[in-house]
Amino acid sequence: MNTIGNLLWMILGGFIIFLLYLFGSLILFVTIIGIPFGIQTMKMAVVALTPFGYNIKHGERSSGCLSIIMNIIWILFAGIEIAITHLVFALICAISIVGIPFAIQHVKLASLSLVPFGADITTKG
Repeated sequence: MNTIGNLLWMILGGFIIFLLYLFGSLILFVTIIGIPFGIQTMKMAVVALTPFGYNIKHGERSSGCLSIIMNIIWILFAGIEIAITHLVFALICAISIVGIPFAIQHVKLASLSLVPFGADITTKG
């Protein structure tokens, strides 16, 4: 089921989301200060390409004070906008019964895009 869900996700816009995250990551990698944020954006790009089959866990491990500071900076400059975008897409997808699994994936991406530092991405199974 994960393979079918991921294939439909890519066809219905997931590949575009992946490309946008990838482009943003490459822009962030240009500066030294942006490298940690680029790494987190790459993490989001991987999940955005194939979200079915991944679990995202926040706060499972002690990630320290630096993670909190980086998440605050991330929220102020990009996190809120990206999370709101994913939540709007989730509401649009949730209109139909067929779109509910895609809405769940958008909510998962919204939680990751709000606070990416310290989030663990694991595969199901």
